[in-house]
Amino acid sequence: MKYYKRNWEESRGDEFDDWGKSIWYFETDNSGLPTKQMEVYASGKILKYDQTKMEDDFGGLGDQELDLDEFSEFEITELEFNKVWNED
Repeated sequence: MKYYKRNWEESRGDEFDDWGKSIWYFETDNSGLPTKQMEVYASGKILKYDQTKMEDDFGGLGDQELDLDEFSEFEITELEFNKVWNED
């Protein structure tokens, strides 16, 4: 597994635009396919997706592999990912 944290400097651009900017966290398999995904918004809203909750009214677990070369600079430890994943 690999773990990533990436800031998203734009708002959603939909009816939830007032949530603001976000930080995205990913756990991926070795090919880059997300197995867990979390979006933490400036407003405090947190979205979490994994195999037990693939989607909801706000979004869903990514179904495309991340470009691991592009994401390499955003790699974090499993410990850092799990700390945020288990916060709430």
